[in-house]
Amino acid sequence: MTNGSEARPEDVASPEAIVKAVYEVLSGRADEARDWDRWRPLYAPDARLIPIETDSDGTPTPRVLAPEAYIESRTPFLAAGDFYEWETGREELRSGRMAHVWSIYEAARTPGGEPIRSGANSIQLWNDGSRWWILSVVWDAVNAAALSGPD
Repeated sequence: MTNGSEARPEDVASPEAIVKAVYEVLSGRADEARDWDRWRPLYAPDARLIPIETDSDGTPTPRVLAPEAYIESRTPFLAAGDFYEWETGREELRSGRMAHVWSIYEAARTPGGEPIRSGANSIQLWNDGSRWWILSVVWDAVNAAALSGPD
């Protein structure tokens, strides 16, 4: 089973490694193209990325994206300004060949800088006997205004 180019063995050796690789690829300066060829093979064929977003009438709703649609939707945002995202906490549960990672994160315009958003990624993974794959990611980001609370 492949999904684009071959994954780096160190990126898919464990749930911790694959989540770390995702954060590394998404992070960088606006003028640095993201390494989508590293990112694509982290995901199983037919994987889904599901941000909880607010629709035009203010109702929270899941937006279901295939990996290529995610790249298309996020590339303009990542090119518009420096963006760094990192894990601040995690919980991992495993059973057989599957794992669930609850990854708490923050994002900023500089590495380790003042957060512009935080959130949680609910990541479902499976191991095919030789490597880990991401099956789905669901997240709900909170922007910096919500982090600081009411004035």
